[in-house]
Amino acid sequence: MHSASSTSGATAPRVAIVGGGWAGMAAAMHWHGQGAQITVYEAARTLGGRARSVPARLPDGRAVMLDNGQHILVGAYRDCLALMRTVGLAPERLLLRMPLALQYPDRSGLRMPDLPPPWDALAGIAQARGWTWGERLALLQTAARWRLQGFCCAPEVTVRQLCQRLPRRLIDEFIDPLCVSALNTPAAEASGAVFLRVLQDSLFAGRGGSHLLLPRTDLGRLWPEAAADWLRARGCNVHLGRRVQGLAQRPAGGWTLLGVEGETGAAPPSYDTVVMACPSWETSRLVAGASGLGAGDLQAAAHWCARADALRFEAITTVYLWEPGVRLPLPMLSLRHSTQEPAHFAFDRGQLDGPSGLMAFVISASSTDRGLLETQVLAQARRALGMFGVNRPQVVQTIVEKRATFACTPALARPPRQILPGLTACGDYVDGPYPATLEGAVRSALAP
Repeated sequence: MHSASSTSGATAPRVAIVGGGWAGMAAAMHWHGQGAQITVYEAARTLGGRARSVPARLPDGRAVMLDNGQHILVGAYRDCLALMRTVGLAPERLLLRMPLALQYPDRSGLRMPDLPPPWDALAGIAQARGWTWGERLALLQTAARWRLQGFCCAPEVTVRQLCQRLPRRLIDEFIDPLCVSALNTPAAEASGAVFLRVLQDSLFAGRGGSHLLLPRTDLGRLWPEAAADWLRARGCNVHLGRRVQGLAQRPAGGWTLLGVEGETGAAPPSYDTVVMACPSWETSRLVAGASGLGAGDLQAAAHWCARADALRFEAITTVYLWEPGVRLPLPMLSLRHSTQEPAHFAFDRGQLDGPSGLMAFVISASSTDRGLLETQVLAQARRALGMFGVNRPQVVQTIVEKRATFACTPALARPPRQILPGLTACGDYVDGPYPATLEGAVRSALAP
């Protein structure tokens, strides 16, 4: 990145970033590197968007920082890791790195060794516990076929159709949890093409690409807050609690932000470029109501909004439980789930950033009401993790992120980055090869 002084005396362009999540902060750093004057407007009082910190208290009264959802990074997230280093953070200290493991409480399942690809996958499949040799061979043959086909399939194929030749146990205990963790969409509905792209970029991206990176701090301190400090130290403005109420296209080019909460200037702020880094539904609301558009821009705006409004979203529920002294065998365990036992994964936050006995149970693509989920997860935890001393856990907090991710379905027509001249969008939902992940959000902001 280079500073504003690289503009060779020309007036630095003024760029507004609407939204202070991971995409927004990445966009701010990117445009700063292009020599622009940056102002970030975040409607909330905290940074991070749908990957943010949430204060809470344990049943014994101690304060604790939770997250609005248990996020996982992987070793192939090169842009997330690079941005962390740029702002002076050390990912090796903030993230617990471990080879990919989808193991259940009874120790069955897959756990890859720390080897270069494809030997890590080959050894992990060969040594998987609870699978027959026939099942292991079937998975190896399927993976080899995907690689020979260049990790490509027809756009209309679902993950379930892609894996229909695999034995049922492998689908239930490997493909389904891998799919829901990566795409947050059930395998019967998820895009096979996106699933294959994720596999290619993680399992075959070089040594460590498939490693799990589990945050050892809350999501705010993991990167967004440090990014804001980095930007402010370089003369950028990062405002919290500043919701933008409207947009107006300027006749001579550029955009004016209307009704900005807390704005004290005599005239609304105007910018050469505005980057919409807020959720798709908020961007669509602002674009649909934008004033000053000509006939051609009105049509383009309507087309963009139609694509954004057509996205379907999935909820993620995280039930935080606490039982003093409990320690799970791994920081992350897969769980056998059903309609009565809905959690897909359990995380031992005591091995990461939390107090001993704090656990996070994650339900991807959740649809049941909060109270029922808590009751079901409590029963599931006692049954599945009873061997590790989880007998009478207490609920700390249940967080339902109702529109956590878009449903990554086959042949999905996602909205493009460019909306109108001088008005762009970034976020995990814009057109791109990845599902709704932190890396997808960041890459959308860094794309040329």
